[in-house]
Amino acid sequence: METSELLKKVRKIEIKTRGLSKNIFAGEYHSAFKGRGMTFAEVREYQYGDEIRSIDWNVTARFGHPYVKVFEEERELTVVLLIDVSGSREFGTIAQLKKDIFTEVAATLAFSTIQNNDKIGVIFFSDKIEKFIPPKKGKKHVLHIIRELIDFQPESNKTDIAGALRYFTNAIKKSSTAFIISDFIDKNFERDLMIANRKHDIVALQVYDIRETEIPNVGLVKFKDAETGERIWVDTSDKRLRTTYKHAWGEGQLALQKSFTKSGVDFVSMSTSEDYVRVLMKLFKMRA
Repeated sequence: METSELLKKVRKIEIKTRGLSKNIFAGEYHSAFKGRGMTFAEVREYQYGDEIRSIDWNVTARFGHPYVKVFEEERELTVVLLIDVSGSREFGTIAQLKKDIFTEVAATLAFSTIQNNDKIGVIFFSDKIEKFIPPKKGKKHVLHIIRELIDFQPESNKTDIAGALRYFTNAIKKSSTAFIISDFIDKNFERDLMIANRKHDIVALQVYDIRETEIPNVGLVKFKDAETGERIWVDTSDKRLRTTYKHAWGEGQLALQKSFTKSGVDFVSMSTSEDYVRVLMKLFKMRA
């Protein structure tokens, strides 16, 4: 992409997403994610209503009556965006491609972090780590991230969410909040998701296209797998085939939801034709 065209796109995304972060999400972001990282401050005597789990048993034994640990909210949050850049993000049939939604959602979250003086980093992944931008503060850093979101060209079209989670767990030592932005067309990542979520606060944001949920009756059509390049002819007039496909999508979504629930990970799903602002608001309110 030419530099002038890229700068215009960056500016357009900046104007839209910075406004959303400032005017709509500022308070919601803070209440949804601040306070998740806590540091030990002091001990004090137990008071009626205190959590039993917060009792410091060593200090209690020393003084002969209960003391509790007091924690305070970490002033600075580290946010990491794990962004799927595999071939399937290029799909879209109504309003936008999936990658366009990935970019706007990621940019909105990035501007939300600098509104709250937090650090933001990005991991672009396919079936390998394509690029890692370490967490930093500031508008200049966020604009660099947005440029990469718009113009980044991955080396691979395939997906490995488990590998991305393992890299994230090893690369980010400090407890952080991480958003996985993907269509989640992948399997066998539940174990790595659970491991990552023990130390970090993981949030999964799925973006899909309505045409991935069901096949329209448009006769004989050639389909291409964006990740493998495989092409097959499909007779979409076959009602049984369309019913089977729709059922398989529903079952897949159910399995995905169960996997996130089992891992203790918050999960929201949005289509390319949906208002992602409404979906993000729902997520923030759910966590507040």
